[in-house]
Amino acid sequence: MKILVSDNLSESGIEKLTKVPGFEVQVSTSLTPEELKRVIKDFDALIIRSATKVTAEVLENAANLKVVGRAGIGLDNVDIEAASKRGVVVMNTPEGNVITTAEHTIAMMLSLTRNIPQASGSLKSGAWEKKRFKGKEVYNKVLGIIGIGRIGRVVAERAQGLKMQVMAYDPFINPEVIETMGIRGATLDELLSQADYITVHTPMTTETRGLLNKDAFAKMKKGVFVLNCARGGIVDENDLYDAIKQGKVAGAALDVFVKEPPKDHPLLSLDQVIATPHLGASTEEAQENVALAVADQITDFLTRGTIRNAVNAPNIDGAVLTKLRPYLTMAEQLGCVLSQITKGAIQKVSVDFVGDAAAQETQTLTIAILKGMLSPILGDMVNFVNATVHAKERDIRVTTSVRSEAEDFTNLISIHVKTSQGENLVAGTILGKKEPRMVRINNFRLEAPLEGHLLLIRNLDTPGTIGAIGTCLGRNHINISLMNVGQVLERGENIIFLRTDVPVPTIVIQELLALDNVDLVQAIELC
Repeated sequence: MKILVSDNLSESGIEKLTKVPGFEVQVSTSLTPEELKRVIKDFDALIIRSATKVTAEVLENAANLKVVGRAGIGLDNVDIEAASKRGVVVMNTPEGNVITTAEHTIAMMLSLTRNIPQASGSLKSGAWEKKRFKGKEVYNKVLGIIGIGRIGRVVAERAQGLKMQVMAYDPFINPEVIETMGIRGATLDELLSQADYITVHTPMTTETRGLLNKDAFAKMKKGVFVLNCARGGIVDENDLYDAIKQGKVAGAALDVFVKEPPKDHPLLSLDQVIATPHLGASTEEAQENVALAVADQITDFLTRGTIRNAVNAPNIDGAVLTKLRPYLTMAEQLGCVLSQITKGAIQKVSVDFVGDAAAQETQTLTIAILKGMLSPILGDMVNFVNATVHAKERDIRVTTSVRSEAEDFTNLISIHVKTSQGENLVAGTILGKKEPRMVRINNFRLEAPLEGHLLLIRNLDTPGTIGAIGTCLGRNHINISLMNVGQVLERGENIIFLRTDVPVPTIVIQELLALDNVDLVQAIELC
């Protein structure tokens, strides 16, 4: 078995691989994209970090490739859809960076509070400016954590050790679960208005992009400190700059940026900003942990067929996986759609398998549903292995039922979700042997492929409304590649399910919502 390591990997991981009988390990960390496309055909496994781009073009040339292993969490540099179509398993190591990222956040908070980087630079330049760099204490201050997942929880524990008051906002975790951690649950507005320090620990999603923006800064108390060691773009960088210049934000600590490296970035010109070059996961321990983890996972897969921490495949036999793949795809995408159209913390998920779907591996399909539902919330942190663990941590109750008697469809998967703010239902079927279709959203019947950039619109069924929607999108140069309409005749309501060539920007969504008779517009990006 030939393994290519194309990014820098801790020597302990490479050494572990080379000791496996039958493994031939090649380390080439300076391959250009063209060189990678040429050489990848010879390898059974590819180990990467963040530099290597595993594109559809690379995968097309990977005749023997069976698995891609990411030493770390983020998989933005891997075309997972293309890998899945070619049967290439994609794995990551989601647990290796939790402690180090949390500790980096605490280090950034203390450095920001005590002006350590600025004072160090001043002293090294020959100055002695004690009065200029007078800091504050974090003792008894309020730390507001946005996103209380694995990393957010460790940050909370460390902050509590510093005797800080900790409050947290996470719309996807029931408040009772947050309270059990000894953390005060809060709404976003409460957190923004009460916290002395605000740190974000969420994945980058449609909902979190620009979460801390001009409006959010306006709600914060004067003199607040803002930290982002999660993903660039969750904090609107232009609005943060303005808030600092206006004196609303006293300082910011940033480890991530929208564009990295951030060349000539205006934030870096401010004395109130400290920044690091995406060092959240850069400790010797973390790099060794993820290197050893990915080496173990690749070894287990190539020698025993065991799949761990795969984002596109459960741990089942290959022959079964081939038959189950269309159902897995549909189950995950239905869960992903349902999560994005439903507001509030998930409390209960009920799944009904009907007809041929009931004869499949329903336990595995249920895991795929949970993975799809949690992916918009947790991003690359969730996979087929840990989806049930994350669900239990959020106190999500899951029930399933099977019925062999089919009615309108020979196979059907229906998913009903109840949250702290409401309920929704979606259902899907497989047409032919491998074409997933969504056939129901609540009381609306339709037939929609689960692919591409999607837009869900609910409107009153009145003449001209659909035309106005099309005109609005056309005026903004957004092409509609597919449209499905579902009706509830007795209510006079429509839902319109659109597939567009590009994602629909927020400003266009606001234009659509301003149209007469349109009362809901939801952009949906599939997992």
